Amino acid sequence: MTEHPEHAEQPLRLAVIVGSVRDGRFGPTAARWFAEQAAAHPGLSVELIDLLSYPLPLVMPEPGSTPPPEAARTRDALAALLTSADAFVVVTPEYNHTVPAALKNTIDWFFDEWAAKPVAFVSYGGMGGGLRAVEHLRNVFAELHAVTVRESLSFHNAWDRFEGDRPRDAEEAEGAAKTMLDRLVWWGTALRTARAVRPFEH
Repeated sequence: MTEHPEHAEQPLRLAVIVGSVRDGRFGPTAARWFAEQAAAHPGLSVELIDLLSYPLPLVMPEPGSTPPPEAARTRDALAALLTSADAFVVVTPEYNHTVPAALKNTIDWFFDEWAAKPVAFVSYGGMGGGLRAVEHLRNVFAELHAVTVRESLSFHNAWDRFEGDRPRDAEEAEGAAKTMLDRLVWWGTALRTARAVRPFEH
């Protein structure tokens, strides 16, 4: 199956999500670097989304009810960004061997926005490199009918791996990013075509 003509020349819209909102976080550094790599990749249009700018309450409204006005505005603004995206990259550390609370809360506020789209991961941390958070996120996104990409990018002992805003071993990091982006573009293109041919139902 080939992509519909109306999609063929359109770049895939990639949302790079900063998953940590903790003071002193390293996430924006890794996310900005990765967004640069993605912006240079053929066929991608990149939007950087920092969850610190979209705080959602931990108490969610009951299904069918309306959240308070401020929460509704935040939800609607973020929903528009997620809906318009064809693919996602989540940049995450691990806290206590799992996913940052703000990231999991944000994921849980939405459903249709994630469905039938690919998700890849950039993780960072100490010796574990955030990999346990990634494994947990794979299960979470599977429940939301998203497709997680096998390839990922992990920065172990991340604070020592970067010099300023760039990885010390730039060639290795850029190579790993390209491999992941190649796979993400394949899935993003395939799933965008599938959604156009037959809207996803769950």
